[in-house]
Amino acid sequence: MASRVPRVRFNNNLECPILGLGTWKSKPGEVTQAVKDAIDVGYRHFDCAFVYGNEKEVGAAITEKIKAGVVKREDLFITSKLWNTFHRPDLVRGALNATLQNLNLTYLDLYLIHWPQAYKEEAGSLFPADEAGKIQFSDVDYVDTWKEMEGLVRDGLVRSIGVSNFNRRQLEKLLPAATITPVTNQVECHPYLNQSRLKAFCEERGIKITAYSPLGSPDRPWAKPGEPLLLEDPKLKAIADRIGKSVAQVLIRYQIERGVIVIPKSVTKSRIASNFEVFDFQLSKQDLELIDSFDCNGRLVPMTASLGHKHHPFENDEY
Repeated sequence: MASRVPRVRFNNNLECPILGLGTWKSKPGEVTQAVKDAIDVGYRHFDCAFVYGNEKEVGAAITEKIKAGVVKREDLFITSKLWNTFHRPDLVRGALNATLQNLNLTYLDLYLIHWPQAYKEEAGSLFPADEAGKIQFSDVDYVDTWKEMEGLVRDGLVRSIGVSNFNRRQLEKLLPAATITPVTNQVECHPYLNQSRLKAFCEERGIKITAYSPLGSPDRPWAKPGEPLLLEDPKLKAIADRIGKSVAQVLIRYQIERGVIVIPKSVTKSRIASNFEVFDFQLSKQDLELIDSFDCNGRLVPMTASLGHKHHPFENDEY
């Protein structure tokens, strides 16, 4: 089953399965079984992050499946992310080591700077806030963080490094200073925010796009009543009905056809399996053009908690 998944070649000649399982918002009590189910289905790519608070549970599933002989470590592609409170260069390696310990791994396949904006380095707090509840910022520059990330590659602790939620302007600042080019920029990406301009910019520089929230993140806790739900879009439903697939499958296939790495999240075994059944059909050119036309800069993950930070990527509607 896993061999059915096309692999994307990075600018360092390493490869990544184009479809993976996202773990953002997956509860610790549910994610272990979800990862085990996904491995049984055929997933080999798992997207994690320290701030998700569930890396130990993901690691338990991976360890169990390796011990059982279902997979080997080298069969798996494991991503995690450096959180905002660990951007200071002297904290980067310790943050990675904590993630490796959580996941029970000796190396990561991919390590990302989770967001360009740094938070105050406060022991034990991932969201350091003042008495009014406002996030406290750090002025660490992500270029300095990146230089420390490069050392992790040289030391064999991570195989590839990349960024997440970076806009064009931030990449333009980072790239001239980098001795290792990011392999990917992981960003919110779905038909309401298809990132076509950022995708073109990145691809011209050998950087792949990875799509998070490809299904529109319907379980996002800040969703307001009446906001459009991508999974209920009638035009998408019409396409799905015509080809005998679900809307979720159409949304995942849309990214695959664009050459975008896609990491839908689910903890439900049937949906994990269904989301994997996207390699037995293709969308027509007309379907792709129609879906592209939905773009309305409809950002669903605005990261409002750190608005006002000088490195916030969405403040000025940058792409």
